[in-house]
Amino acid sequence: MSNMSRRNFVKMASAAIAGVSLTGLSGLVSGCGAKAADSKTSAASATNANKASVQASDKAKVYFTKHIDAEHLQKLYEKVNSEISGKVAIKLHTGEPHGPNILPRDMVQAFQSHVPNSTIIEANVAYGGPRSTTKQHRETLQTNGWTFCPVDIIDEDGDVNFPVKNGLHLKEVAVGGHLANYDSLVVLTHFKGHAMGGFGGSLKNIAIGCASGKKGKLQVHGVQDYGKWVMGGLFMELMADSGKAICDHFGKNITFLNVMRRMSVDCDCAGTSAAEPVIPDIGILASTDILAIDQASIDLVYNFKDSRKNDLIERIESREGLRQLSAMKELGMGNDQYELIEVE
Repeated sequence: MSNMSRRNFVKMASAAIAGVSLTGLSGLVSGCGAKAADSKTSAASATNANKASVQASDKAKVYFTKHIDAEHLQKLYEKVNSEISGKVAIKLHTGEPHGPNILPRDMVQAFQSHVPNSTIIEANVAYGGPRSTTKQHRETLQTNGWTFCPVDIIDEDGDVNFPVKNGLHLKEVAVGGHLANYDSLVVLTHFKGHAMGGFGGSLKNIAIGCASGKKGKLQVHGVQDYGKWVMGGLFMELMADSGKAICDHFGKNITFLNVMRRMSVDCDCAGTSAAEPVIPDIGILASTDILAIDQASIDLVYNFKDSRKNDLIERIESREGLRQLSAMKELGMGNDQYELIEVE
């Protein structure tokens, strides 16, 4: 099963903010004008205001900008990077050769240069093709222009087991061995669709992306325990288990950025065969809460108002992709109630 080709892997699962309605998102709180009222009404209003204040404080903060460029990527990162220190890994999907939808190299380069002591990290894949071995993977990195800083292929020298505390299925997951060498993790995600997961957000970026190619990815895809590449809700739960192990390992020293541009229904692992995006670009989000940022990204997709067919929603629902969110909530990985804070 581990020799599955990328083509068969994909086949198997087979004006930006102007179109986005921010009203109705779970984290948005709208203000209201004050009116004259009697003392009883005023007291009740004060009580309700206090309750609302407490509820608001319980929400995760998710920062959002409609501007997709290096300046705003850095601006959002500075809102959430207070716990990032020491040797920093930037987890990025660097893509198959000539992938048309990967994050712009110049934007990532400018961002990486502002993160002290940082290195881009990747891991080999399990489905064959040009990123299945370290040698081929490095050639692909050259092809795609990831040459401006070191790229650490974290499973080049094997893997290490991270425990999954109170997981839904997994007891441990094998991640690239070099991951343990870093003090902090910045999860820089190209948010898009995914052939098996429905969507690829911050969870997918670490849960599959940090798992080792020879072992960890087979655990997350169910091959090790079920003898086949699993689909649907079970796959989402396995991803959540893997993501929890990585989040637990880094604790507060992890933060998340979702870049919502060129959102094909296909992952960047589809390379040049990825479907052309239908939904326009939306923006960038940042948070220290993995569930909140993926929930907010999904809400932005679902609240997108456009006459065109939203193929991304169809992909998400056909793969039971929303189970990623509920599984993370069950595992206590974050808060699905958030405050969306727009940054100009």
